[in-house]
Amino acid sequence: MASDPEVVMCARVSRRPMRGTPRTAGQRLQLTAVVERDRAGYVATCPQLQGCYTQGRTYEEVMRNIRDAIRLHLEDRLAVGEPLPVAGEVSLAVLDVAV
Repeated sequence: MASDPEVVMCARVSRRPMRGTPRTAGQRLQLTAVVERDRAGYVATCPQLQGCYTQGRTYEEVMRNIRDAIRLHLEDRLAVGEPLPVAGEVSLAVLDVAV
């Protein structure tokens, strides 16, 4: 990732249609943000939007940035006529791995 914590990244990896329902601008969606702490601050991703991630020096900053990244991602989907995602379940699992 870039070292500048102000950078908002939202890479579109694929143009394949995503399961979803047609939606229009002005609607509100509830999506998941996964936030992890790293050496430079925080990293956040949105599991429902492949390639949508950002970083920030503080928790508050990364939360602002992920909202912006999600908004930009969704605006891009609407602009090209792709459906927006349907709210889905995101699971978190703790795994025991031998090394």
